[in-house]
Amino acid sequence: MCPNTTAVRRNCLPGRKTGSATGPGPAPCYCRRWAAAAEPVQLPPLSLYIHLPWCERKCPYCDFNSHEATHIPEGDYVQALLDDLRRDQDLAADREVQTLFIGGGTPSLFSAQAIDRLLQGVAQQLNLAVTLEATMEANPGSAEASKFLGFRQAGINRLSLGIQSFQEDKLQALGRVHDAGQARAAVECAQAAGFDSVNLDLMHGLPGQGVEDALADLQTAVDFQPAHLSWYQLTIEPNTVFNKRPPILPVEDTLADIQDAGEQLLADEGYRQYEVSAYSRPTMQCRHNLNYWSFGDYLAIGAGAHGKITGADGRILRYAKTRTPGDYLTGENYTASSRELGRPEVMSEFMLFALRLNEGFSLPGFERATGLQARHLQPTLGALCERGLLEQEGDNVRATILGRRFLDTVIAEFLPA
Repeated sequence: MCPNTTAVRRNCLPGRKTGSATGPGPAPCYCRRWAAAAEPVQLPPLSLYIHLPWCERKCPYCDFNSHEATHIPEGDYVQALLDDLRRDQDLAADREVQTLFIGGGTPSLFSAQAIDRLLQGVAQQLNLAVTLEATMEANPGSAEASKFLGFRQAGINRLSLGIQSFQEDKLQALGRVHDAGQARAAVECAQAAGFDSVNLDLMHGLPGQGVEDALADLQTAVDFQPAHLSWYQLTIEPNTVFNKRPPILPVEDTLADIQDAGEQLLADEGYRQYEVSAYSRPTMQCRHNLNYWSFGDYLAIGAGAHGKITGADGRILRYAKTRTPGDYLTGENYTASSRELGRPEVMSEFMLFALRLNEGFSLPGFERATGLQARHLQPTLGALCERGLLEQEGDNVRATILGRRFLDTVIAEFLPA
């Protein structure tokens, strides 16, 4: 998942958000310029996001940078990814990469051989941590036991399955290419391939869904005992089929009841909620997404991918890669735009991510991550605490249960005027 902070999605996927790149074009020497240090600062952890943009069919709710394809030029695209990374090497500055995430699209449409070549090429160019978390998204429609085993042998150690629902009528309503049987088989394939860390993506608040249906769907997922669950509400995004022809969704009271009952079910089953839509077994949180939410750095390669890098002098660079796969494959301009964040943007982006975490953030952590003084937050923090949306204990700030329900409202208070 690669977040585009202009519109972070409810599950931050991944985290994966790759909205349209804007701007006149790349800064000619932004890598070398950013690597030049004035005074060294403490840099945040570094991750790598890789975007594979093709899918079998665009889902009606999907606003990610995904493109239907009958043929995927996987060899050419892997080479383009490695060339793209080579041009960005100065941004890494030999820092250790803690996590990588291959998102899409449907990355599992690529062969295991292509993923192996990709990861070997990445390892040759970057300083990968021994404890690297390497996640790959996969859809049930492209699940094969031999392919999943090949992904694991290539170096993937965490699989994220786009299940969305285990119920046939709900899958049809969502326009998914897989059926309920394939959803179950995909989880079994992942476990049989030896993946100890499996995430299941599951939606709720679906067309025609009541509390009983939603809980039955969630219980099916829990019965597989995955290490991690991303359980998030379906929302209607701009520029999607659902936005043009909206389905009838559950009313607000039903959505709230589903959320409350689902959170209780997951807690009873031993899953700890650590972010708005993320639940895990102890120690099995998604480290890659935690780095996003903690305002960490991430390199980004692939069509439409977004990256964030902190320079040695504390300045923060955001950049976006060329969105259209065909244009990206030409290799003429991998980077579509890059810009330095101003102070108001740094503050608002930090809050945008940090308040998604159940534990929130510390004021000293805010200062380390942004280079700004925490006193600038106090008037807004005080007002939100009075409204019962935030709570502050000493130097620690987090959203209340009410604040998490109205997180968009809370975050809006920190956006630049």
